[in-house]
Amino acid sequence: MTAALRFDPIRLPEKCEQLRKEVRAFLAEEIAAGTFDPHKPNREDTDAPEFSRRVGAKGWLGMTWPKKYGGQERSFLERYVVTEEMRVANAPTRRFFVADRQSGPVLLKYAPEHIKMEILPRICRGEICFAIGMSEPNSGSDLFAAKTRATRTDGGYLINGTKIWTSSAHIADYMIAIFRTSPPTKENRRHGLTQFLVKMKQPGIKVNPIGQITGQYEFNEVVFTDHFIPDDHVLGEVDGAWKQATSELAYERSGPERFLETYYVLTELVRAVGPNPDTRSAEGIGRLVAQLHTMRRMSVSVAGMLEAGKEPVVEASIVKDIGTVWEQQLPHRVRDLAAFVEETATNRETLERQLDFAIKTAPKLTIQGGTTEVLRGIIARGLGLR
Repeated sequence: MTAALRFDPIRLPEKCEQLRKEVRAFLAEEIAAGTFDPHKPNREDTDAPEFSRRVGAKGWLGMTWPKKYGGQERSFLERYVVTEEMRVANAPTRRFFVADRQSGPVLLKYAPEHIKMEILPRICRGEICFAIGMSEPNSGSDLFAAKTRATRTDGGYLINGTKIWTSSAHIADYMIAIFRTSPPTKENRRHGLTQFLVKMKQPGIKVNPIGQITGQYEFNEVVFTDHFIPDDHVLGEVDGAWKQATSELAYERSGPERFLETYYVLTELVRAVGPNPDTRSAEGIGRLVAQLHTMRRMSVSVAGMLEAGKEPVVEASIVKDIGTVWEQQLPHRVRDLAAFVEETATNRETLERQLDFAIKTAPKLTIQGGTTEVLRGIIARGLGLR
């Protein structure tokens, strides 16, 4: 093995449990006010700018960042609790989630100081939205096959090419993207990629929405035509973005959102079954909860590694692989168990509606954030198997 896998058992401290109560109370108030319905994951409009600002006002965005940039200097475990509660409640987090989870940390590491001072406090206030420009047509999740060119010009770079499956690009204010600044070498196909901060809604950028079978528009194609990016929007090392991207993906792939995206069907099933389930239902739900508990412990462990300043790339990939396969299969397992739920169950209609949506949205889950095949390649390499 080239790396020793570690999933140390971590217990959330008391301050996290106190924070959990605060987040739950806040979400209960938002639900009561009609901001969102936790039982309707299929709502068409998942962008909620005012909700985003209220979350920012609570100090729950950029929680781990330095106070000079608007952060709270709190722990990754505290941030984990906020993410978990938001996900379980089906809160409308689209506007702020990517910026909080990974784009902000990238800027903290690699952006010039004036950009940090300009953008990071706005993320913390819930004012701006970020997208991630990685995947491209004909390359899927093979990040190092990127062909979108960044060509040197006076004062910066001209960008030409296409990114695809770009979540939230239609509402994003900024994108952190990887473009090719030099050809790969024979010795290193990872060479030649550079990370940039892209200001969206500028000349030379066209966003084409990609519809999903659910009726939602979450993914996009982003076409760049001679789009100019100034030199001070280069992030980190020119031609060396692969090192930056792999550490960034540890943030993207390890959180509770990677196994809770269809969680609502499980809670709805428990409600439908009631307090006295038959043996088959009790056994089926018990298995699902045990699996969920195991994934959660693994995910919390990765959060602890991030807290310690480590880069658990392989462990994060394992969490994402196992988690997305599980949440993809969950609606089908729940549907099988729901066949034995009494027709008179008060929430039967809600459960059926949720299952209809979850089964339709499930195919994307093992694609977004890195396909299963790519993740298993990363894991195999980390274990010295390839």
